[in-house]
Amino acid sequence: MKSTTKHWSVHILTLFPEMFPGPLNFSLVGKALKEKIWSLNLVNLRDFAENGPKSVDDKPYGGGPGMIIKSEVIDNALKKVTKKIKQYSLIYLTPKGKKINQKKIKELVKKDNLILLCGKYEGIDQRVIENWSMEELSIGDFVLSGGEIAAMSLLDSCIRLLPGVVGSSETLKHETFENNLLEYPQYTKPSNWKGRKVPDILLSGNHQKIEEWRKKKSFEITKLKRPDLFKK
Repeated sequence: MKSTTKHWSVHILTLFPEMFPGPLNFSLVGKALKEKIWSLNLVNLRDFAENGPKSVDDKPYGGGPGMIIKSEVIDNALKKVTKKIKQYSLIYLTPKGKKINQKKIKELVKKDNLILLCGKYEGIDQRVIENWSMEELSIGDFVLSGGEIAAMSLLDSCIRLLPGVVGSSETLKHETFENNLLEYPQYTKPSNWKGRKVPDILLSGNHQKIEEWRKKKSFEITKLKRPDLFKK
């Protein structure tokens, strides 16, 4: 698993850098990290609080629960990260962002120097979002305690698409969400498990017929489970 291209660089701004690489240190993604197909630069936002690590946030203007990460903290961190980077893509992970799909993942993989900002508490000061023209993205219509897990999910999806990470490019072509279809059912040994048998066509050795069966099943499953995708 060796790449012929330069490694893909990721910079993560977070209050909890100890959470990384976490799950990203295992399986194909972890192996790719060790083989320098991609690199991880962790930036602790607490290091950029002007009055010490406990002053990273404050109460929101107008009242309300929770705390807001200060604009100056994020601004100082971004200035340091981008000082030696000519091109980068800056993303703030937030439930208010546009929902990520596979098409977006493919776009991000082509970017140099991906910067992910992980929010916490009630979020970050709106002014720093606007000042840095951040792209706001979400992994779904639900709320997490912070952006770290969202960042890991996004990175896992991206890294597996990098050249040299997944052994066969054919594997990626038949995955869920390719061509707006869900993946067909998969089976392995034994051929008979608790009276449930593998479809005969998969044991036939007729690759053309197998391919036709798989396409048919993808259409059926997508129409049943994700009619929104099927319409596309």
